[in-house]
This record gives sequence, structure tokens and C-alpha cells, in this order.
Amino acid sequence: MTQASTPGRKVDRDEVFVEFTKSICPVCKTPVDAQVNIRENKVYLRKRCTAHGQFEALVYGDAEEYLSSARFNKPGTLPLTFQTDVRDGCPSDCGLCPEHKQHACLGIIEVNTGCNLDCPICFADSGHQRWGSPRSSEAESGGGYSITHEQCARMLDVFVESEGEAEVVMFSGGEPTIHRHILDFIDLAQARPIRNVSLNTNGIRLATDRAFVAELGTRDQVPDRSVNVYLQFDGFDERTHREIRGRDLRTFKQRALDNCAEAGLTVTLVAAVERDLNEHEVGAIIEYGIDHPAVRSVVFQPVTHSGRHVQFDPLNRLTNPDVIELISSQRPEWFQKGDFFPVPCCFPTCRSVTYLLVDGEPGNRTVVPIPRLLNVEDYLDYVTNRVLPDPGVREALEKLWSASAFMGTATTEEKLRATAEALDCADSCGIDLPSAVKDLNDKAFMVVVQDFQDPYTLNVKQLMKCCVEEITPDGRLIPFCAYNSVGYREQIRSQMSGVPVAQVVPNALPLADRLTTTPYGSKAARTEGDVR
Repeated sequence: MTQASTPGRKVDRDEVFVEFTKSICPVCKTPVDAQVNIRENKVYLRKRCTAHGQFEALVYGDAEEYLSSARFNKPGTLPLTFQTDVRDGCPSDCGLCPEHKQHACLGIIEVNTGCNLDCPICFADSGHQRWGSPRSSEAESGGGYSITHEQCARMLDVFVESEGEAEVVMFSGGEPTIHRHILDFIDLAQARPIRNVSLNTNGIRLATDRAFVAELGTRDQVPDRSVNVYLQFDGFDERTHREIRGRDLRTFKQRALDNCAEAGLTVTLVAAVERDLNEHEVGAIIEYGIDHPAVRSVVFQPVTHSGRHVQFDPLNRLTNPDVIELISSQRPEWFQKGDFFPVPCCFPTCRSVTYLLVDGEPGNRTVVPIPRLLNVEDYLDYVTNRVLPDPGVREALEKLWSASAFMGTATTEEKLRATAEALDCADSCGIDLPSAVKDLNDKAFMVVVQDFQDPYTLNVKQLMKCCVEEITPDGRLIPFCAYNSVGYREQIRSQMSGVPVAQVVPNALPLADRLTTTPYGSKAARTEGDVR
């Protein structure tokens, strides 16, 4: 009689399956199935392309926050018009198509592909054209282009047709300030029902052309309209500048800011934050911004690994909660983790915001985040069945926690003032609340953390709620992350230049240098068959 063999022992996976979704292959950009998993309190996206193998990327550094953020997912608002039909499904029908879940809070017009920098990190792959064209601010060849006056007018009209009264349009590039018609483009926007213009710039012209800055300042004084400068500002170390921008720009940034202050312009500092490069500078950037008279907000953007960028490891990238943790650890007297809340108009894991009340002088500041004076969660929780304390406050907070919120605009000031009326400050908060409310223009400050998706992290579920749209010369509104990751940028550049533009393959670490989780949970090196 033979003895039965002992059954093997089953082993649990080392990850929790969260959901099934769609993504793209980062090499060929073909739509593929994907899954979201949690491992060691972090969220990962895994997908497989039949031609190029398996890929995995870290998408969120705090699994608990990722799951709890769902209650901040505000119902979307339909645009007035759609520009494309549904044929192949997301992300192949962008334009916007009727399956998109949100209107455009912010429209972006890229006026050119030329630039006066050749940054090693550039999601738009601007500056030098890798297809052999000489750098030029206007008539480029070999993959580059500049839009005309007529094209800009039509793009603005498309935005208004979709939005009615639009809140914000951003002029970007390339470097928009080198386009000879950029002031005319701002005039075109201000002549339409578009309340605010943002100018996305590296600041070189602002530092060297005070007459140009003065012209921007006059446009900021147009009744019911504003101009905000969205200034590239990555840190203070020379290494930071050279590795992100290719040259030391610290003097240019200071001059640009001082010239903006002289012209009365409101500035947002925008920092690209890369792992092991300028992580240590986020607290100093906020403090510098609070102290400078022109600056009213700071935006931190973990580096998007699309376009041009340094080599990276998809499993070890910065995400929004990582940046918030850096802010809290570097300025613990001002910030804590709970001061930031997800933005409900987009997918809530994409963008987090806080507002500050600031008092005192440089070196002796009192900084109090508004969420400590008002239970923001009571108003921006769209799932929990609770009695809303004040619908007017919710409406104000929805405008403040929005991709269309920019400091220096009439809308933001109005909603901040409405919110301030509901604030409650005990003596322990250390700020003169009545004085701060009275002087909101000087004492309110905004901090944003925005993580854009790249070909490794693209999740169609998030993409369908995107409210930041690229306005294209052919009359489409394409979600920003789709434009940079799926191949739309190359498509538009080819259309505009008449030159075929190749897809950009992400510069990830070689597969042999990365580890991934096998379907059974154990760690194993990728094989040579899993080629990029």
C-alpha cells in the first residue's frame, strides 16, 4: 500500500489586486490591458504588450491615501461641445470625445516648438529638433513649427465653443516668449470670454527684456482679465540647473522675478522634481516664494518621463505623496501631511493642493494652512452621506481646489474671501485672522503638487477625468497626459511641419538592472525576452 504524498503548501501573494484597467505599451503605444496592485503600501501599475513584454511602474507612494482619495472624486461637468467621435475607445479618440468625463478647466496652446534652451529634461522635447533642423524661433523645419495669428484665433475659438466662458488659457511651447506674436496672442485671448491668461516660460526673456515685462503688466490691468507668469523654477543648486536645464540659470530667475514684481505681475514658481536630484530643495523653494513680492504660489511636478528626460527607474520614481512628505519633513513648523487635499475636478490622485495664510516678516514668518482652520473634507467629500455644512463654502472650495485656480485672478480672490468667512482660528494658530482675511491679496499663498502620467504610468481611468487639455491647431482638445504619452504630440508635430516625427521611447533603466514582481509575488529579474 503506497502512502499518499504530503500536499504542497499554498503561498499568499505579496500584493493586493485593486482593479483592472487599460494603459499603453510604453514602446509602441498600443493600448493594452493593465492592473493596479498594492505592495508594501505603494501602488503599482502592471501591463503586458504582446510584442514588447511586461512593464511595471510605481504610480502612488501611499496606498492608503490612494484608496481613500476616491471620496474626493467630484462628478464631472460636460463641455458644451465634443470635437471627436467614439470609435476605438480611450485613449485613441481624444479630441474631446463623448466618453470623456470632464470639461476643460485649463486649456493649453503651444505656440511653437522652438526654445532658447536645450533642457536635458523636457516633456515637450523642445529646443533642438532631433530630426536635424536648426533651432529657430519661427519658421522651423525638420519637425518644428510655430502657429500663426489665424491658427491661434481658431484654437481660442474652439476652447470658447467648448467652455462658454473659459476660466484659464495657458500659452506654452517650446518657449512662448520667443514667438514674435505672443503679445498679440494674449490680446486675442483677452478679447474673448476667457478670464485669465497664464504664460508658461523659462524666464530668460523676462530677465533680459524689461519692456516686454512691462507690456505683460499692462495686460494684467485689463478689467476682468489677468495675466499670470508660470515660471520654471527648479531650485537653487547649480547642479539642479545644469542637470534639468543644461545651464546655470539662477541669475536669470532672480532678475525675471524682480522685473515681474516691478511690473506688478503675479508669478507661480513651477519646479520639476526628480529623484536624487533636487528633492532636498522643495522646502526652500516654498520659503523663497513666500518671501518674494511677485510670487503667490508654487507648483511641484514630479518629473514626467515622456519627451526628453534623464534615465529613470519606473519602480523608483517620485509621486505626489512623496513630494508632500518632502515638504512636511523640510518645513515641519509649517506643514503636515493632512494639510494637502486632492483636487476633485480631475482624478483625485493627480493633483493635491493647500492654501496658506502667511503673516510676519522674512525669517520670522507665521504660516497656517487653511485646512487647519476649516474642515475641507466636510465639503469636498462626494461619497460619504453627510449633511453639507454650507453649500456656498463648498462652491468656493471647488473653485480653489481646481486645475483652473491661479493666484492673482479675480475668481481665486473671490473664492478665498468666501472661504475665509467660514474660517475658525483659536489663539493657538498664531495668526491675526481678521487682518489676514482683510489682506488676502498679500497674505494668501497656494502650494500645488501635480503628477502627470507618462507612457509607463498612464491609466485610462485617470485619463478619462483629465481637465487639463492641449488645444491643437486642427481643433481638438486632447488630455495633457494623452498628448504627451500616446503619440498625439508627434502626430501634431508631423501635421504642422510636414516632416514625419518618430515616437520617443522612454529612457528607462535597462531591464537587467530592474526587478519586478512575478505573478506569484516573489522578486525576480526580468529576462532578456522582456525587451523594451
